[in-house]
Amino acid sequence: MKLTEFLLAELDREMERSRRALEQVPEGKYDWKPHEKSMIFGYLANMVATIPLWVALEINQGELDIAPADGGKMERKRMDTSDELLKALDKAAADARSAFEKTTDEHLMANWRLLARGQVVMESPRHVIIQDTINHWSHHRGQMTVYLRLMGAKVPSIYGPSADDNQFR
Repeated sequence: MKLTEFLLAELDREMERSRRALEQVPEGKYDWKPHEKSMIFGYLANMVATIPLWVALEINQGELDIAPADGGKMERKRMDTSDELLKALDKAAADARSAFEKTTDEHLMANWRLLARGQVVMESPRHVIIQDTINHWSHHRGQMTVYLRLMGAKVPSIYGPSADDNQFR
């Protein structure tokens, strides 16, 4: 199996799991957080909806500076509803799929760099960075499902049944 096929199949599986979690996002809870040191729910849900954009970026660009000296120009749109988050997820996943369709395994073997203020903080083959990004996505989705439980929302089946959804998916 080619790397592109393997990673795309994994992206598709995680996208469906993220969809089930984002479908449960209650309205009016954007600024909610379980602890003063925790990130707010809306920011977390936004990340779960948009992390596939990171995969497209990792394929299409050679590096990313997460703390550019000029402050950067990345704008994060506030999404307050499950519907908005699901639309963002669909777009992000479509962008990642498109990037996979246009790349090669050889390209995925080439190094990719993460910078902070112009300094390299991480450098690895693209396929490793992409796998780590998918794992990072799962991590934040797991955090989000804990938030859902604490807010009284339903927790969907992700890798197996939950107290609210007894299906194996």
